[in-house]
Amino acid sequence: MPKYTPYVTHVVDPVGVDTSIEPRPMEMGSDQSRESVVAKTSGKPLVDFEGKTNPYIDYQSIDILLSLQHPRSEGYDEMCFIVMGQIKEMIFRGLHFELKNAQMQIREDNLGNAMQILERAIAYTKYLADTWNVLSTISTEGFSEFRNNLGTASGQLSFMYRHVEFVLGNKSKRLAAAHKNVSHVWPEIDKALHSQSLYDDVIALLNRRGLKIDGAMLNRDWSEPYKANDSVELAWLGIYKGASLDNDLYTLGEKLTSLDENFSIYRWRHFLTVQKIIGYKPGTGGSAGVGWLQQVTGHRFFPELWSIRTNL
Repeated sequence: MPKYTPYVTHVVDPVGVDTSIEPRPMEMGSDQSRESVVAKTSGKPLVDFEGKTNPYIDYQSIDILLSLQHPRSEGYDEMCFIVMGQIKEMIFRGLHFELKNAQMQIREDNLGNAMQILERAIAYTKYLADTWNVLSTISTEGFSEFRNNLGTASGQLSFMYRHVEFVLGNKSKRLAAAHKNVSHVWPEIDKALHSQSLYDDVIALLNRRGLKIDGAMLNRDWSEPYKANDSVELAWLGIYKGASLDNDLYTLGEKLTSLDENFSIYRWRHFLTVQKIIGYKPGTGGSAGVGWLQQVTGHRFFPELWSIRTNL
């Protein structure tokens, strides 16, 4: 990256920002109101608003959002690192929303809704992998210019990422404990740790459909990471041997496999990008860095959906 002190653009005066996290009051629109506005503007965008804001800023809280990028060094690459980190957190938020809703629909036997929701979850996961297209432009030298400013901050401390991992069944009491001192975050993390994952609800669905599932898989310690089970593998094997577009369980299995596949691609690209930038240096958050990331690239959320392929 360029070897000069970056010019940091300032686009918001923080003095004027309403920092409340509550939704801002707005007028409702309708087809009729929009037609009325177009008649007044002759089809040109509105530019005159009362007060000290406009509806788009209020709907998205854009002035708050664009006030949260604070480079702590003169390293040119730090702004990119901050922006992409915040973008990923928002994508994790959206992905988690979809996964929880898919889980609720599976719990209610609404597989059509669940699979439509999973399509968006897969799209989010693909988008996550693409964030590395931008982050991989950070050079080794550029990262070194601001890395010390991170202290022990690490993406492993992302509570939103942890929520995604937990709803997908990759539980960890140790990693959850990193949020124990954060009173406004910990209760939901703890709840997620001790709740069924999406895959636990899928297995319960298989059982409801008459497939033979070990009782231990239907009432276990949900805070433990999911481990592959022979009865679940046999259930999926039977489903896949009767593969058909009319078989909703088969279609569900393929959606889950695609989700798992694309999340693995995200992890793999994370590993490669970090290796490219810092080599085998330790991570900022106490991990072995690349060594830690390499370990997790092999994880599969739904292991039986992978192991059955050998016997098909």
